[in-house]
Amino acid sequence: MQNLRNCLSKLLRTEFNLKLQTKLLPAAIHSSPINKLYSLEDNETDKDGPRKWLKYNEIVLPPQKPGEPRRPAYVCHVKKNIKYSPKTMWYIACLVRGMSIDEAIRQLSFLCKKGAVAAKETLIEAQQLAVEKHNVEFKSNLWVSESFVGKGVTVKGIRRHARARMGRVDYRHVHYFVKLEEGKPPKNYYLPEPQTKETLLEEWLDQMRHRKITNTL
Repeated sequence: MQNLRNCLSKLLRTEFNLKLQTKLLPAAIHSSPINKLYSLEDNETDKDGPRKWLKYNEIVLPPQKPGEPRRPAYVCHVKKNIKYSPKTMWYIACLVRGMSIDEAIRQLSFLCKKGAVAAKETLIEAQQLAVEKHNVEFKSNLWVSESFVGKGVTVKGIRRHARARMGRVDYRHVHYFVKLEEGKPPKNYYLPEPQTKETLLEEWLDQMRHRKITNTL
């Protein structure tokens, strides 16, 4: 197999005068997730990464009328290919959703998870981006309106097992998306809102008034 590979490389260099830019990986079996086949920093400009999310920052809205309320500013940011499980990162993304920016950073600072560090860095970068490029006056006057994750690159590997066998390993990565809006967070981000005592009493009275007694006229 090695001789065939050498013959093909010589044939391409001599006849077509092409330079081989492929990196031949050593045929090694690793048993630890620390060993990496390649670095994701070399493939940051990969076309498979998210590209549409940051285009929301380039939208130019029409000017507002004199009596119209002021439109709140917003900024979209993403951190690509975090070495973390997408399913575990989803819980962290749901935690900070609907919080103010200061409260979200405070909660992530005390969360003992690896993905919380990446989420905190993303929020700080988005906060700095909002102040510098999106005309946000106060950096604390922001809240997390959207926070979700997406599946990133999956590096396939093999792991050594007993009795000269091997098993497949998937090294998963995740994209973390966040959107900050200017203003105060809503009181109830997740709908429906919790019902008060008065609304529960009214519903109970309506049920009692509309009930039907069986075997009557």
